[in-house]
Amino acid sequence: MNRVLAHTGAKYPILQAPMGWIARTPLASAVSRAGGLGIIETSSGETENCQAEIRQMAALGLPFGVNLPIRFLKDDAMLRFVCESGVKFVTTSAGSPAKFIAPLKSAGITVYHAVPTVDAALKCVDAGIDGLVVEGAEGGGFKNPEEVSTLVLLQAIRARTDVPMIAAGGICDGRGMAAAFALGAEAIQMGTRFVCCAESPVHDNYKQAIVNASETGTFMLNKKSTPCIRALKSERTTAIHEAGVMSFEDMKGIRGVYFGGDMEAAPALAGQSAGLIDSVKTAKQIIDDTVAEFFAISQRMGAMAGAQSFSF
Repeated sequence: MNRVLAHTGAKYPILQAPMGWIARTPLASAVSRAGGLGIIETSSGETENCQAEIRQMAALGLPFGVNLPIRFLKDDAMLRFVCESGVKFVTTSAGSPAKFIAPLKSAGITVYHAVPTVDAALKCVDAGIDGLVVEGAEGGGFKNPEEVSTLVLLQAIRARTDVPMIAAGGICDGRGMAAAFALGAEAIQMGTRFVCCAESPVHDNYKQAIVNASETGTFMLNKKSTPCIRALKSERTTAIHEAGVMSFEDMKGIRGVYFGGDMEAAPALAGQSAGLIDSVKTAKQIIDDTVAEFFAISQRMGAMAGAQSFSF
């Protein structure tokens, strides 16, 4: 039994990451309709708008989840709303989930927490978390400045605990999914890949910048301060990288990037998987292609195991 599928009710163990302002009903519903699990964001801080998005998703009757980024929540209004809304699956992030787990689980909600280190994972397990979103440094957005790759982090956490893991960071297709499963994951979460999909609400300039990016096309910025982020290379991010410091002020124009297409308005958040993305596809195409490639690789590896041979 795949525990993530049991927890989420999705057809496929593929989650869409909760990108601020982006992960709302148009994108989340497209992912859920295609068999994945759409996640509604609340990191934008727009409490009433996010609550309306949750209501819209619930009305569609599709499986979906909600992300609660602890450090970005102004008060407990969103937590209380989610507990009363009938949501069945929540991911928490950006802080300790200890105070959130009890009220969420009392409401019948399954809770996974996003972790960038083994220590964080073990603390979550001790606190009673149901599962983990294991976030490697390859991913876009807000990051831990102590970089650990998804490849290493999955193995290190699996060696210490048996809770279900969702792999995140550097994954955009069936190859990445197969690698994650080989290391103990039971699902994957993709952010950059779904930002660059037809149903994503972001400007075409942002999508094209992802398509055009190489495997070295991102910077890890502000590693000695807060916020530490991974973003696409641009004139603005090159200047920040060279200066070595960044403040939240630099992020104020992020909606100008997302919806205005001004790629210099703020750092354009994206993961290293941008270097593997060569086109804009629909959510259904992304999920169908990922699943087909995953099973093709699994079949080939199974044949190798059956023959006790390393030949393809």
